Amino acid sequence: MKTTILCGLLLTGLFAKAQTNIDSVQLIKDIRTLSDDKFEGRRTGSKGSRMAQFYLLDRFKQSGLQPFNKTYEYPFYYQEGDKQVMGTNLYGYIKGKSASIIVITAHYDHLGIKKDPAGKDSIYNGADDNASGVGSLLALMGYFKKHTPQHTLIFVAFDGEEEGLKGAAAFVKTPPVPVNRFLLNVNLDMVSRNDKNELYVCGVTPYPALKSFVDAAAAKSNTVKLITGHDHNEDAGDNWISQSDQYEFHKLKIPFLYFGVEDHPDYHKRSDEFEHIQPSFYYQATHHILNVVLAADKGL
Repeated sequence: MKTTILCGLLLTGLFAKAQTNIDSVQLIKDIRTLSDDKFEGRRTGSKGSRMAQFYLLDRFKQSGLQPFNKTYEYPFYYQEGDKQVMGTNLYGYIKGKSASIIVITAHYDHLGIKKDPAGKDSIYNGADDNASGVGSLLALMGYFKKHTPQHTLIFVAFDGEEEGLKGAAAFVKTPPVPVNRFLLNVNLDMVSRNDKNELYVCGVTPYPALKSFVDAAAAKSNTVKLITGHDHNEDAGDNWISQSDQYEFHKLKIPFLYFGVEDHPDYHKRSDEFEHIQPSFYYQATHHILNVVLAADKGL
């Protein structure tokens, strides 16, 4: 309760006088809900994952997202040892003036319930990884429902990212429309906290034509610094190109921009909880992402 009150006060003080395109209250509600214990860490194929799907399906409907083939749900299967696991991607679209498509993505799965060193079950709620990306995805969905985009936008909540980008691989293998209509993938993975106020965008090095869109957003007044990087060959272990779902698009030579923060002490730990997100950073990061999408939507 104290955390909720504190977040409310922070958001009120920061944004009450601002002209905002993002619903800050809903943004915080979404990340708080998705990282709640009741979803049991959203592990692919689990009961908690299914509960998270129900929440997202309701939010898709509220946001006016249009379904393909009268459904938002697209199951896929993969082997985990001798067990077959079913994952479920969730997606729909907002029709633009053009048939060309920008695909905006974030994975909703996390690590689920794991044993701690004492052998006790612990829930890994994944607030930053990646309830945050999904919250931003929903925020963008709400914005573009009210402001018709130039390009058609497909919004995808991927499952199975933590298991090796399974959901993204399934999506590009059986896409709802031909992939030659995909102009850009914008992927959001860990965007709600950084002590240096830095949000990275990866993808400009392999796709330099996208730099102008990032520069346009970075030039807008914002307390969060938007920095390009983590996409050079010499980055070695710090190269993020293959680190999240955008990699499956990149393998098909579909340009991408991946937004994320550098790893923090709670990365893949049970301490990645809602109480550790930074509401001001999260809001401003989401605004940066929106501004990049707006620039790309206008300029592509």
